[in-house]
Amino acid sequence: MIYPPVFRVQPHGEVHQYKSYRILFGKDTLIKGACQMVGCEAYRLGWESHIDESTPLGRGQAAYIRQRSGRTFSERRTEAGVTVFRFDSGQRCFGEHRTIPNFFSVRAGDWRRNLGLIRAHQRPADWVEDFALHQQAIADRIQKG
Repeated sequence: MIYPPVFRVQPHGEVHQYKSYRILFGKDTLIKGACQMVGCEAYRLGWESHIDESTPLGRGQAAYIRQRSGRTFSERRTEAGVTVFRFDSGQRCFGEHRTIPNFFSVRAGDWRRNLGLIRAHQRPADWVEDFALHQQAIADRIQKG
């Protein structure tokens, strides 16, 4: 396939006056990811686990939750005798998450020349915040004149 040439606006400033924000997608390799990193709904909202303590498996699960899970929860019993554990949001769920790693970079320079890595963010939200603060700083400078 033949691609058209890339159109780039010629910058007014020198290369060292610019920052470049990039997101590079990792190889097609899954890695373990923490709940917060992968946007886990249970982490954000909390969750419930329904455990039937009349079985050996259920008794073992309930004992683990109460004694070794290290998570904050409340518990209640249903009319059917099932124990419902309600877990607060903001804590790791019991699942194992897998994700493709991404690289959120901020580099000095622009498309003419890369002057080196300023920062590599681990979380997309941090990269977005960095970008927004930089854009606001530019807008403030333009407004001042």
